[in-house]
Amino acid sequence: MAHALISKRIVTSLGTREGALLVEDGKIRAICRPSELPTDAIILDCGNDALLPGLVDTHVHINQPGRTEWEGFRTATRAAAAGGYTTLVDMPLNCLPETTTVAALEEKRKSAQGECFVDWAPWGGAVADNQSHILPLARAGVLGFKCFLIYPGCDGFTMIDQQQLKAALPFIAESGLPLLVHAELAGPIDAAMQSLSTADWRRYATYLASRPDEAELEAIRLMIRLCRQYSFRLHIVHLSTAMALREVKAARVEGLPITVETCPHYLHFAAEEIADGTTLLKCAPPIRSKKNQEALWHGLRDGAIDMIVTDHSPCPPEMKSEDTGRFDQAWGGIASLSLALSVIHTDCSRRGLSLDDIARWMSSAPAALAGIGHSTGTLEPGREANFIIFDPDAEFAVTADKLHYRHAVSPYLGETLRGIVKQTFLRGRSIYREGNFEPTPSGREVTL
Repeated sequence: MAHALISKRIVTSLGTREGALLVEDGKIRAICRPSELPTDAIILDCGNDALLPGLVDTHVHINQPGRTEWEGFRTATRAAAAGGYTTLVDMPLNCLPETTTVAALEEKRKSAQGECFVDWAPWGGAVADNQSHILPLARAGVLGFKCFLIYPGCDGFTMIDQQQLKAALPFIAESGLPLLVHAELAGPIDAAMQSLSTADWRRYATYLASRPDEAELEAIRLMIRLCRQYSFRLHIVHLSTAMALREVKAARVEGLPITVETCPHYLHFAAEEIADGTTLLKCAPPIRSKKNQEALWHGLRDGAIDMIVTDHSPCPPEMKSEDTGRFDQAWGGIASLSLALSVIHTDCSRRGLSLDDIARWMSSAPAALAGIGHSTGTLEPGREANFIIFDPDAEFAVTADKLHYRHAVSPYLGETLRGIVKQTFLRGRSIYREGNFEPTPSGREVTL
């Protein structure tokens, strides 16, 4: 039986239009005029609510297996469904074992079975000593590889130095899959730390000074040189410094295959507004100045930054060290799966940016990075019917009951945001509706 949703705002790859979205057998069959619908179609009139493609988040730390008490597939994907996401790509660290071998990948797959409310896929890890595992992981189905050029905060997922990276890059290039790089180098950070030996670590200014822009800039320059030399797909994760955008643009003019992401917290919060001791806002790289924030928005507008993803990195509340307020002791990570769309829409509304922009940054571009744009990320005939009903005009106050992930910890609590996800559909099936979830998870692993 065909179902059709009628809306005055259907956000397609060709722009927003009025019409009807026709769904049958889990796929989008047509976007057409209501008069063109089959006479037996079951119709839902969405009125002024918008229909957007299901969001795709390519930067999520689910942490299962091994650290499910931080976050697991069930809680992460519930929060994702409430936030309008229909596909998550899981980072290979903070879980145990880390996803750096095929055996570890299979353990992750087992732990995900029957737990996912939305679709998911794995990234693999490129670490100090797993060069021989790169191509087997690619053949086993990871969508790409993640590496750190600096200590990642957990011992099991080792950083990769230049010599080790050069040993891995021929295999990554051969795979054709992207390399996602945490682009900070230790040199500038070590130098900054020497000058902060007697600093007050409750002050946000101290933490910001400990992760200078130069750490990102030097790392991105290094990766551009290596991209030129080894001809692999390079993706810069969670860009926080707008100072790198000029060099990214120049590399693209040169023809290098480079993509860049940033995150809601860099676009919403600014260093000048972060109170001392507010460790819920610790992340790495850090949230920088208001001027830098506006430059990131400009980078999104002009295409230098391709996408917005969450870097959803939760932990048990005590690891945020709110009791001491010390940024050097707190876990670095911000969870936002259930709120990211509303956060970004709130800020876009203030800047005159559209739902078309949001769909590109949060759906189609991440889907393209992951290589799954053929099946999801846009509302087009033939794609899977992954979409959301979104009220762009409604406002709500962020309260703990709206977070849905494992630990109700968020720097957004108490804020008023604009835009509410009313319903989320996965392959035409309603999986979330106004605070309620389908009882049986129906998500599955996405493959290339």
